[in-house]
Amino acid sequence: MQIETPPTEKPYDKAEGERRGLIIINTGDGKGKSTAAFGLALRAHGRGKAVHIYQFMKVPSARFGEHRMFEQLGVPVEGLGDGFSWKSKDLEHSAQLARDGWQRARNTILAGEHFLVVLDEITYPLIYGWLPLEDVLQTLRDRPRHVHVALTGRRCPEELIAIADTVTEMTLIKHAFRAGIPAQRGIED
Repeated sequence: MQIETPPTEKPYDKAEGERRGLIIINTGDGKGKSTAAFGLALRAHGRGKAVHIYQFMKVPSARFGEHRMFEQLGVPVEGLGDGFSWKSKDLEHSAQLARDGWQRARNTILAGEHFLVVLDEITYPLIYGWLPLEDVLQTLRDRPRHVHVALTGRRCPEELIAIADTVTEMTLIKHAFRAGIPAQRGIED
């Protein structure tokens, strides 16, 4: 490790642009995409802002740690899918769930009643061809100016990245699962 001297002057100028809703994308093969979006949701909720979270691959009855906590806080989290695609008994049904869920999420975004809408794991129904990319792009373009939208998932389409304000790519360096350590409650759920 190299020791650095802490900066003694601010390393950037103050932003002068207008405040507006942002499109924020967390993508890549590393862990932390959803976790980062949930942290953003907690931050917004902590400031008294209305937040709605849609999870495109989770089942509506999911009770992971984030569901339990957001429920206690009064932040709505909706599972829109039927789990991992390889567990699906009917991929057309999975696709229809994604389309139906997208209509709910789309209506929430366009209604403008929420400060932040999280579209967790939306990249999967997009890259599987279950959702029309152009409809998602147009909804993001047409959203009320004050609405922030956070999108997560691997292999985010370039067209989404092009219209986003902030894009973070999580890079996998090491993962416990690859070393044979199973997922653990409270860490991966």
